[in-house]
Amino acid sequence: MRFGILGPLDVRAPDGTPLDPGGPRPRALLTLLLLDAGRTVPVARLTDGLYGDEPPTGAANALQSQVSRLRKRLGLGIEAVPTGYRLTVSPEDVDLHRFERLAREGRRLLGSGDHAGAAVLLREALGLWRGPALADLPDAAPLVTRLEEIRLAAVQDRVDADLAVGGGPDLVPELRELISGHPLSERLYGQLMRALHAGGRPAEALTVYEEARRALADALGTDPSAELSALHLELLRGQAPAGPRGVPAQLTRFIGRADELARIGALLADARLVTLTGPGGAGKTRLAVEAARVLPDVCFVELAPLADGAQVPYAILTALGVRDGLHTPGGDATERLLSALQGRELLLVLDNCEHLVDAAASVTGLLLGACSGVRVLATSREGLGITGEVLWPVPPLAAEPAARLFADRAAAVRPDLEGPRDAHERRLTDEICTALDGLPLAIELAAARLRTLTLDELAARLGDRFRLLSRGDRTKAPRHRTLHAVVEWSWELLDDEERELARRLTVFPAGATLDAVEAVCGIPYPEDLLASLVEKSFLEAADGRYGMLRTIHAFCARRLADAGEEDRLRDAHAAYFLRLAEQAEPMLRGGDQLPWLAGLSAESGNLDGALRHLTRTAPHGGLRLLAALSWFWRLRGLYGERRARAVELLDAVGTEPPDGLFEEYVLCVINTIAGDGDDPGEPERLAHADRLVAGLEQPLRLPHLVVQWSVAGGPDHSMAERVRAQVGVHPWGVALLDLGLGFQEQFEGRPGAAEAAFASALAGFRETGDRWGMANCLDPLGMFADWRGERDRALALIDEGLVYVRELAAPEETADLLQQRARVLLHRGDFEEAAAHYRRAADLARTTGVPDKVATARRGLGDAARLSGDTARAREHYEAALETYAANWFSLAQSVRTLVGLGRTALAESRPEEAADWIEQARVLASDTGELAEVAEALAAVAEDPEEAARFLGAAHGLRGTLIAGDPDVVHVEEAARARLTPEAYEKAFEQGRGLRSAAVRER
Repeated sequence: MRFGILGPLDVRAPDGTPLDPGGPRPRALLTLLLLDAGRTVPVARLTDGLYGDEPPTGAANALQSQVSRLRKRLGLGIEAVPTGYRLTVSPEDVDLHRFERLAREGRRLLGSGDHAGAAVLLREALGLWRGPALADLPDAAPLVTRLEEIRLAAVQDRVDADLAVGGGPDLVPELRELISGHPLSERLYGQLMRALHAGGRPAEALTVYEEARRALADALGTDPSAELSALHLELLRGQAPAGPRGVPAQLTRFIGRADELARIGALLADARLVTLTGPGGAGKTRLAVEAARVLPDVCFVELAPLADGAQVPYAILTALGVRDGLHTPGGDATERLLSALQGRELLLVLDNCEHLVDAAASVTGLLLGACSGVRVLATSREGLGITGEVLWPVPPLAAEPAARLFADRAAAVRPDLEGPRDAHERRLTDEICTALDGLPLAIELAAARLRTLTLDELAARLGDRFRLLSRGDRTKAPRHRTLHAVVEWSWELLDDEERELARRLTVFPAGATLDAVEAVCGIPYPEDLLASLVEKSFLEAADGRYGMLRTIHAFCARRLADAGEEDRLRDAHAAYFLRLAEQAEPMLRGGDQLPWLAGLSAESGNLDGALRHLTRTAPHGGLRLLAALSWFWRLRGLYGERRARAVELLDAVGTEPPDGLFEEYVLCVINTIAGDGDDPGEPERLAHADRLVAGLEQPLRLPHLVVQWSVAGGPDHSMAERVRAQVGVHPWGVALLDLGLGFQEQFEGRPGAAEAAFASALAGFRETGDRWGMANCLDPLGMFADWRGERDRALALIDEGLVYVRELAAPEETADLLQQRARVLLHRGDFEEAAAHYRRAADLARTTGVPDKVATARRGLGDAARLSGDTARAREHYEAALETYAANWFSLAQSVRTLVGLGRTALAESRPEEAADWIEQARVLASDTGELAEVAEALAAVAEDPEEAARFLGAAHGLRGTLIAGDPDVVHVEEAARARLTPEAYEKAFEQGRGLRSAAVRER
């Protein structure tokens, strides 16, 4: 028997039949016994629980009578012992005890780092609650309070597990509701901050901290704990979360500019493109950040690190959180960008456009023309020159806000300097701000010098530098003279060792770790020098990385060239990052792939810089680096932007692989393939590489070449059979070949052999710990379990795969698995939940810029609507999907399935002739065995002759290798055919169709 007390008392017989314990007293008695299932409950506790503080005369006899009736009514084993009564059931049969065990085990897994396992157990535990606990037990308030505390702790543990495996946005509503009921829970506030930050809403995350601080102060008169305060600081300094980037969090107060903010807000309300112009250091970026902060759905795009205008669309895609899938070539970035933004209401902040103004203008013009909901706020030293653009020149700070900015930043480095203390200091402050032309960057750099100088010394030295500079080239822009003076003055405050390191650091285009600094700059033990440079505001330090402001970087880079060290340092930089990439490459195919992926992502700018340098100076080294990065690009997406680099590198290397770099050469060729038909040279390169691959003889050092080649060249270029000997005995390579074999067997209609191959591949990938491989196996294994009718197992397999693709930050693959999960739910009859999955998949595919996947989700929504009886809505979804598929050559299979859906819809609306026409269109279009199987089942549905229906069902079985158990589109067709035929006639027709397979469909 099963018992539930986490809600109203629920008693179930072994077959699941509900049992009635009786009235309030028997229900309370059974609840008391269940609280200590399998253990003795003293008579006094039972009496108190039933009758309270004033038990009736003869309470012991009354209790005995209640126990006796309960035994007879439910057939329970309730033993009488000298001290009380014991219910002889296992604690595992009581939901409360199962909950407590699962919650404990979930917390243990959470602490051990098994976040996915913890989430599964904690969800199972929380799913046992059906309402308020102990609802049938009077006067149980203290115990109920304790149970609710345990429940809340389990919920919080589950939230921590979800956050650890990539959750975030979906948790926000739940956490806000929990906080409304527990307004003093610091853990909930911290979780909400993390969820908002993970969802790309850092400003809101920081606001939550203020909410917590106020709540604690008002209720308890205390400040947030050290842990919550540390989280607040961590989020302030943290990296931008995955997904669309909101405005970056700021570490300092925004001062002044109230009028400018109001004006920019008004301009953005009326214009779709507003460009903030002005000199470098005028505060354009900060003003844009503050203006955008109050607006919903903002994406911030930093263009300053880009060296090539062609990278602008990729920078926007990256900021939007859009990436290529693991199996799809990059294609045209601008088209993907337009797809990702189509229909969205969004403000794009394009920061630092000046050095790429033509490219920025081109992309902005396309976006504004094609995406009516998109607005752009740009910062640049010159306008973009687009019709409809509104320019807003950012003026220098006026005297009063400039002085306040100086005082604020000075107090940050010298807490004793809260502002000018007398008229003399006020005058010096005004002189300094005037000398710096009111430029915020210059003021902040000058204020930082008060760490070591007095205000008088600062004013004197700064004045000397500007007078010296003003006598120089007066044809230069004033902003160049002023900023150069500030940086040069700061430079002269450094000692020789600090200058040496500062100029050498400019070889890093995207910051550096301590190890990289030591290896590349040739300065042993640079920790103290780095700390000194940070203190003097020449460097910024965050998350173990050191970087420079762009202005300082440009100044120091000229010093590097003047010192004659540039070539040597760039060689050292490229060599270091080549070693790093080659060290990381095998780790990306194992259990440690997540930290290595994160590490390479942090170094993307440096890796790109190293590849550019090697392409120019050492192409063979460039081949090695590109090959080492190829799988990283495949896993993390947007590898399309590397295509131009691969083409350039291939031109530098020549038409034949260098000695010892055969695989590297082939991978370089693969990276030149976009698959969009725009490059007339692609077919020739593809054929050349195909010839090279055909001659493979040595074992592969880079087994992912198999995947890369199959994706680039398509099924006709599959290498699975050719390289079985070349992958050797490495588990990852063997698993990869088993994965390919599984797909081949599936396409040939042999599900048993295919499932065995996928299971073997999964075992191999599990041995290595590779999430990519495991997810790619769990997807088809879940499908095969679904085909057999094992729906719970199918969902469990798919859910495991979803954990892995979310950990890999792969939204396109997440959408694929959500659609696979939705198909299982459709077969199980859970149409509403399936539709919710399809909608979520469509949203992911839409934000990823993959319109064919959006259309596939629309087709799934059509299936869900049709099966639930809403044929009008189904038709809308199918037609919308078909319209999108018509524009994409790669959507043939889904077009076939959509046509079948339209046919089934017409059939459900009693229009058999129209249904037959749709299905005939699908039959003509179909080519793959999987498509033909679905067409055969649809043909069976419209067949008037039961023998013909049976033959088509047999053909579907032969093509796919099985019929899908419980498929709601097939079950009634099979039942109808069997009802009209003898068993022998049905089996004969079915076997005939199974033998004919595709011929039964093609030659109907």
